[in-house]
Amino acid sequence: MKKYLAEFIGTFVLTFMACGAASFTAGYQGLLGVVGIALIFGMVVTAMAYSIGNVSGCHINPAVSLGLFVSGRMGVIDFIGYVAAQLLGGIAAGFAMLGISKSFNAQVVSSYEQYGYSLTSLGTNGFGENGGFLQINMWGALIVEIILSFVFVIAVLGVTAKKEYSSVAGLVIGVALTAVHLFGIPFTGTSVNPARSFGPAIVRAVTGDITPLVQVWVFIVGPLAGALLAAVIYMFLTSEKTSGAEKAAEISEEEALEAEVNAAAVIAESEEEAVAETSETEAE
Repeated sequence: MKKYLAEFIGTFVLTFMACGAASFTAGYQGLLGVVGIALIFGMVVTAMAYSIGNVSGCHINPAVSLGLFVSGRMGVIDFIGYVAAQLLGGIAAGFAMLGISKSFNAQVVSSYEQYGYSLTSLGTNGFGENGGFLQINMWGALIVEIILSFVFVIAVLGVTAKKEYSSVAGLVIGVALTAVHLFGIPFTGTSVNPARSFGPAIVRAVTGDITPLVQVWVFIVGPLAGALLAAVIYMFLTSEKTSGAEKAAEISEEEALEAEVNAAAVIAESEEEAVAETSETEAE
């Protein structure tokens, strides 16, 4: 149960801080800009990795959980529990952002809106007129999300594959998330995380703006498809390495067995010679 709570907290913190910062600073055109938003996503994930990573592994993303599930690193019960906790964490963060936005000066919010800057977007993703300044269409947005999610999840799978990487895993994952955001923000705002997109979209729908919720399927299907692709390709890439290691182990076992047989033969031969010498001595 603790690991599910950790996933809830981690997803809440990521969505609240990163999406909140993007929204409350007027999005990619605002105070933080593309680089600032990308950095805060990466830094929050890194902080969470070293905070709750020893409890749950710090997936805080259904796409990451799917990649680990498909690659055989987690069971079906944990997968369901993780995804449920992540979605609830994203929704809770959306309502927390909404609550804070109610305390904003209405004149400030209105003045920004006159120039096309929304301080209450809650960091939702979108395409077309609801997307980044490139206003990519639905299919373009789906392709971008699949590719970026593939890049992010395969990085996670690789850096978490060995215990000796554990000290740097959080940093690598944070850098990978920063990189995909730097590329993807102009297109869709970058999701690569269904929970981070679904929560704010639900809350925006509650306030009367259903467009993010109507479009959110792209930011669920895209990341999950990218994660599935990453898991399958990663397993394929590492399968030869695994079989090679197994073959090496088998060869080592054969060599050890052969050495034992040879040693036993030498001992037996020595014993026979000793017995023969004893018999000759007694005969004399």
